[in-house]
Amino acid sequence: MAGSWQAKAQAGGMLLALLGWVSSCVTTVVPLWKSLSLDLNELEVWTMGLWQVCIAHEEGAVECRAHGSFLALPPELRVSRLLMCLSNGLGLLGALLAAAGLEGWRSCQDRPGLKQRLLLAGAAAFGVAALATLAPVSWVAYNTVLDFWDDTVPDIVPRWEFGEATFLGWFAGAFLAAGGLLLACSARSARATTAGHAARRGERQGLRPSRRPRERL
Repeated sequence: MAGSWQAKAQAGGMLLALLGWVSSCVTTVVPLWKSLSLDLNELEVWTMGLWQVCIAHEEGAVECRAHGSFLALPPELRVSRLLMCLSNGLGLLGALLAAAGLEGWRSCQDRPGLKQRLLLAGAAAFGVAALATLAPVSWVAYNTVLDFWDDTVPDIVPRWEFGEATFLGWFAGAFLAAGGLLLACSARSARATTAGHAARRGERQGLRPSRRPRERL
């Protein structure tokens, strides 16, 4: 029963973590972190991402231009680039480590302790990847709110608003955190189960009667 729960928890955690990792990669690439609609020209919608700025026209055409110098970017975009790339790398590392530690995987079957450590390491990598995703997305969202409600900017000036990638990044971080937590819980449960089996085996061996031959008188 415990093994069945562990297998289901590992499968669910792996699925959530992979979904979060893919969503984090998409969030890193797409130019949809911010959106801007011009009141004077409603036929165009501006969107901004970590790597480029795009203009979507009413007829469906999209024009994109990459950002200039890295040093010329706002601090939140520079840090967001680094953290999102770190998150994507940690997500890939966590997937490889956790996959090797799954119960259904045949690697290290004779070394259950190693499999549990690999699973915990993968869960930790997913947890750090979640933080590395949530931090930049929340920072950019916070600055967007501050700029939107800035009283020093005239009301006629268009304001940047949340883009779709902001919400996708929040979901990605939540999925990564939930998946890592499930994997960590299943690894801890597997360790406790293994320790219990070892203790019971030791007790049975201790209670087993000795079969040494009797000494003759």
